[in-house]
Amino acid sequence: MLKRVLFIICLFPAAVFAQDASGVLPQKVVPKDTANKVDLIDIGKKVFHIHPSTIEQEKGKKIYFSILPTSSNVPGGGGKALVTSTTAGFYLGPRKTTYLSSVNFAPYWNLGSRFGLPLRSNIWLPENKWLIQGDVRFLVYPQFTWGLGSTDNDHKILLDYNYIRFYQSALKRIKPYLFAGLGYDMDYFFNVKSDDPTMPAEQFTKYKYGTNGSGFSSGLTFNLLYDTRNNSLNPLPGAYANIVYRVNPTFLGSNQNWHSLYLDVRKYLPMNPTKPSQQNTLAFWGYLWTVLGSNAPYLNLPSIGWDPFNRSGEGIQQNRYRGKSMVYLESEYRRDITNNGLLGFVVFANATSVSGTSNLFTSWHPAGGTGLRVKFNKGSNTNIGMDYGFSKGYSAIIFNIGESF
Repeated sequence: MLKRVLFIICLFPAAVFAQDASGVLPQKVVPKDTANKVDLIDIGKKVFHIHPSTIEQEKGKKIYFSILPTSSNVPGGGGKALVTSTTAGFYLGPRKTTYLSSVNFAPYWNLGSRFGLPLRSNIWLPENKWLIQGDVRFLVYPQFTWGLGSTDNDHKILLDYNYIRFYQSALKRIKPYLFAGLGYDMDYFFNVKSDDPTMPAEQFTKYKYGTNGSGFSSGLTFNLLYDTRNNSLNPLPGAYANIVYRVNPTFLGSNQNWHSLYLDVRKYLPMNPTKPSQQNTLAFWGYLWTVLGSNAPYLNLPSIGWDPFNRSGEGIQQNRYRGKSMVYLESEYRRDITNNGLLGFVVFANATSVSGTSNLFTSWHPAGGTGLRVKFNKGSNTNIGMDYGFSKGYSAIIFNIGESF
């Protein structure tokens, strides 16, 4: 197992860093021409007869808002929920040399015992000299869990718990597109218990750390990032690679000493480079997530849909697969339907392998689906996504602001 992990660690970065960055993205980020594009804001102005007296000049610090109020199924069980996802995209420096920053706030409530207050931020300082990343959440569950590995679909319990997360990192540019830095991650799971008193969580999962009572993890992260995308909400052709090594020592408050490694690689290939203003892209995503050691809290173990942005595993129920190591692969085809960029579609497929009841790579769990894209804000190139995903024994409709990856 260790040899396979080390092989993937060596292979993935080499595939990304070997390319010439200048051939992936221009040395200066050129803002996209939106003169002939249409979004929902334009349609709203026409419907309500809003005619600005002057044309607002494009300024470096203009904020682009995208809002998606909806009612949908809560991932991992919990029925319907009211969700209001608000994303703000803005530039903190010249657009030619600074990537688009984003902040996302997506509170939800199922009118019962489950609600969440997640706030995520990705802040690019002028000239991309620094990247400041944040992830703060307060979540109240229950959520289904299926134990470790590739278990049967009916083999599950409802797990009650509350969760507080505080992640913060700062990365400095060390050369064009390459960033390195440190961070602090804190996870606090409390009131952890099975919803079924006859089946304690520790007995069901056969895992003793963090399955009853609470689990606290506090640690430092060492981050290495390579990113040629100028817009994470709707990536243009380019590449992305992220390595996060996390150390959780007891002297920082962790219940046990444990380490983890998260390796994320993405590639975006234009299918018609002669028409860069039209979306026609093949996108690929893969990550390896593994816990080094055997005493990490159960809810800190790698799990589908629990990647940093909760976007993996479309068509698979969140939390469905959990183990000490996980590999995830996804490909997606993105295409405009209308020349003005208002409507588009995607087709996607993914597969997951997790260790637990079997070794990593020996059992794969596929999913697939398709979706519609509607341009909400052409200034930030932000789409509203409505996807239908399916896998064995499960299907769902997913609403998102921005692309899955």
